[in-house]
Amino acid sequence: MMRDLTLIYHQIRYQNKIFWRTPVSAFFTIVFPLMFLVLFTAIFGNDEISSLGVTTAQFYAPALAVFGAASATYTNLSITTAIARDEGILKKIRGTPLPPWAYIAGRVGSAVFIALVAVVIMMSVGVLVYGVEMIGSSLAAALVTFIVGAAAFAALGLMVAALVPNGDSAPAVANATLLPLAFVSDIFIVTEDAPGWMEFLGNLFPLKHFAIAFGEAFN
Repeated sequence: MMRDLTLIYHQIRYQNKIFWRTPVSAFFTIVFPLMFLVLFTAIFGNDEISSLGVTTAQFYAPALAVFGAASATYTNLSITTAIARDEGILKKIRGTPLPPWAYIAGRVGSAVFIALVAVVIMMSVGVLVYGVEMIGSSLAAALVTFIVGAAAFAALGLMVAALVPNGDSAPAVANATLLPLAFVSDIFIVTEDAPGWMEFLGNLFPLKHFAIAFGEAFN
């Protein structure tokens, strides 16, 4: 048991080093959602959203934290795993004493850790700069929601990596599915009186449910 945990720990450290040595990945995962928080509060102000009963920042900080977590797990895992397959890294792993499951667990663990970093930074900026309220009694619920949501998007990211024909197509597929979904899942905009098909799509996929559950922990 301890040996297995040690293998996973070392793989998580290794994958983390690879991630932080790629500034573009770090920018789009950590800084990109944070830019949206700054822009949305600057454009719309930080007044109360009448239909929701919370301020602009109180709504956007948890929602964009969820978007950052989805980017860290779904987008990054699908792209990097598909590229690793194209480069023969996955095949080489099979020829080493490292069990394939430990390698994949390290990738998933690293993605979840990066997602946690993105969420903590987003919520810290929200609290310190924009007065987002934190409810101590709900933090455990927020943590459980994060773990379940991040695990779900990590699984979806691995599914995309398995389905795409090559690593070059993975970024297009990942972004073409996550970004439009964010618009119909009340991440970037609050949809009021939305068309039925848009409401259906938002409810069909997990991003909206992840955002609602996580946001409620801070409301």
